[in-house]
Amino acid sequence: MTANDADNLAVMSRATREGKRQKRPWLRDAACRGRARTNPPPSRASHLLEAMLTRENMLAALKRVESNKGAPGLDGMRTEELRGWLKGNWERVKTSLLEGKYEPRPVRGVEIPKPGGKGVRQLGIPCVLDRLLQQALLQVLSPIFDPHFSDRSHGFRPGRSAHGALAQAKEAVASGKRWVVDLDLEKFFDRVNHDLLMKRVAHRVGDGRILRLVRRFLESGVLRAGLLSPTEEGTPQGGPLSPLLSNILLDDFDKELERRGHLFVRYADDCNVYVASKRAGERVMAGLTRYLGKALKLAVNAEKSAVARPWARKFLGYTMTIHKKPKLSVAPQSMRRFRAALKDEFRRGRGQSLSTLLKGLAPKLRGWAVYFSHSETKARFEELDMWMRHKLRRLVWKQWKKPQTRYARLRQRGLNEVHARQSAYNGRGPWWNARKGHMHLALPNKELRALGLVSTLEVVQTLQKKRTAGCGTACPVV
Repeated sequence: MTANDADNLAVMSRATREGKRQKRPWLRDAACRGRARTNPPPSRASHLLEAMLTRENMLAALKRVESNKGAPGLDGMRTEELRGWLKGNWERVKTSLLEGKYEPRPVRGVEIPKPGGKGVRQLGIPCVLDRLLQQALLQVLSPIFDPHFSDRSHGFRPGRSAHGALAQAKEAVASGKRWVVDLDLEKFFDRVNHDLLMKRVAHRVGDGRILRLVRRFLESGVLRAGLLSPTEEGTPQGGPLSPLLSNILLDDFDKELERRGHLFVRYADDCNVYVASKRAGERVMAGLTRYLGKALKLAVNAEKSAVARPWARKFLGYTMTIHKKPKLSVAPQSMRRFRAALKDEFRRGRGQSLSTLLKGLAPKLRGWAVYFSHSETKARFEELDMWMRHKLRRLVWKQWKKPQTRYARLRQRGLNEVHARQSAYNGRGPWWNARKGHMHLALPNKELRALGLVSTLEVVQTLQKKRTAGCGTACPVV
């Protein structure tokens, strides 16, 4: 699709929005609606558009977009082309923003499979220029909203992480709240109500130009399979602004949980409420389901939500042990998912040397181990490391193919004639042989490490030692 085609789609999307507003007079500009219904609080920020368009802010946004890279939008422009394009076009874009005439282009609709093959997740990939403007807008809006968010909200916030959410969840269970209300919001990012969201944005933003720009990003439309669809609800995942907008809407939910005195932890749309009994959990589940539907027009996914023990549920990839003072552990579902991803890598790596294959696997193994380095049980890492060694020995056994080749390779690697012949001609499958002594002797752990195999257990233990040395609070894996 050319840039002109994308511009034409943007015009069509705007015409569609204007037509809908004429048919539905109650659908007005967010700024007007905010002023009509509420008394503006004295803290509402004005002149934000000028702050957004400062050279320092735009350069910081450009660097962030370039470092994030990402797929191109409808116009096909790549992130590495953006800086050069801006040199000849930025003044025109800036003028259109200041005059309130800028129209974001529709996003490119993409579907990615959810973990476990349970449906697909809808993504909306903005054009790189819109990505830049969203990032610049995020950088001026985040300092306004973030200080007012709940301390128990952790998703997509500066200085916060999933590990902070897990620490709070662990503290809640250790305090005696040994039941969890695990809430899953059904298609949350696809069902955010624009009017409710814009009302909350207007509560702290007094610059009508910024409000109009935010609404235009929300209503820019999505192109899937060549068809342009209006976006009457939702904040499509894929743009920098979407996480902040979702937190702005769900902050009302956080405040309601605090008002009711609940002990909870939220990371984006993943929320756990900790209670003392199953009966209390069922009561909380029913009450919160009603609140979300009535106040925020959001639905709870009954199939994925549950009242259960924390050690029977998964939260941010982790689970907990049953102990009175629980320990964090890698959830079984996370192990299965990672193994499935590694199996795909092994399939793609057929015919490669072990060193080449391990070079590609090393960043994935190390990154997975770093995320799960807050686990306090080592069994999962030992299990994964052993499985990796078996997979590599199985791969080598299959590469040797014929019994004669296997016999020769085993002899080269130090096995005596009788042992090598019995092993090469045993008629068993690759996985059986990978687990037996002749392959351990032919391809010992020390050689696999020398070839580049990353031990997840060693990565975790190294990180935990550093944390313990730094603050004295980390719990080692046991």
